[in-house]
Amino acid sequence: MSLVKIKDIAHVRFTAPDLDAMEAFLGEFGLTRTERRDDTLFMRGTGASPFLHATTRGAAGFAAIGFAADSVDDLGILAKAEDAAIEALDAPGGGSVVRLRDPDGFLVEVTAGQQPVAPRALPAREATNDGRGHPRENELKRVAPGPAHVLRLGHAVLNVTDFRRSEAWYKRLFGFVTSDEITLDGVPNPIGAFLRCDRGDQPTDHHTLFLVGAGTPKFNHAAFEVADFDDLMVGHEHLKAHGRQHEWGIGRHILGSQIFDYWRDPWGHAVEHWTDGDRLDAAWGSRISPLKDLTGTQWGPEAPRTMG
Repeated sequence: MSLVKIKDIAHVRFTAPDLDAMEAFLGEFGLTRTERRDDTLFMRGTGASPFLHATTRGAAGFAAIGFAADSVDDLGILAKAEDAAIEALDAPGGGSVVRLRDPDGFLVEVTAGQQPVAPRALPAREATNDGRGHPRENELKRVAPGPAHVLRLGHAVLNVTDFRRSEAWYKRLFGFVTSDEITLDGVPNPIGAFLRCDRGDQPTDHHTLFLVGAGTPKFNHAAFEVADFDDLMVGHEHLKAHGRQHEWGIGRHILGSQIFDYWRDPWGHAVEHWTDGDRLDAAWGSRISPLKDLTGTQWGPEAPRTMG
């Protein structure tokens, strides 16, 4: 039994020496500014979350991962169990936060009571003609160039020292359930797992958190959902035109099924555009999958070694 069951991932935090450079990259990636202070930049997507990505001025690095709880009462349960405090969240949307440290020392911010912002409309899309039908007649399809339209933060991946130790901590506190556990051929112990939120009969993303037992703790990547496949493609072209560092893609994952496209921010942090991922409820259960399904794709290039 877990202490609480979180709703979703909420945000990621980084530190960087140049907020102008980070804002320029994130704007090209498809986020927009919510608020900028002397030392901190908050960026949002088109959805109702007041911010998805925060950067504080400092030496470049990963700072925190955030999850959303159902209520302040849930924060109280976590605070009591982990000898932590409930604090006011000094960020767009306000609300409350409990700050915890996972077994590797990663800062985990659990929030509740944030005030949503008004969602922004996505661009209209003409119907798609394909082998299953031709609903678009006497109508031309045109996709405007520009950044992708990021809706929300979908998941994050953390390399950890001891997978089983970290998995137990995240499941005990937040109610994660396993979607796919990853094994190596001939090795009895798994190297990691894709974990999803447990919302009962309400389907959630195939994974909200992926823990990789890499032996050394490190941020791996954060993944942001975009409007659709066309949106992902024009976003790719926009980032390429601005000379940004491409990392992996475009392809379709096996585990999670997303169409993906990975890029590096100016300090080397990997961020992903994705669309069309699997959604699973709690009753769907769990699977054991081989490493080749993690690094391989249904179509597109296999994972480069630089993805860690």
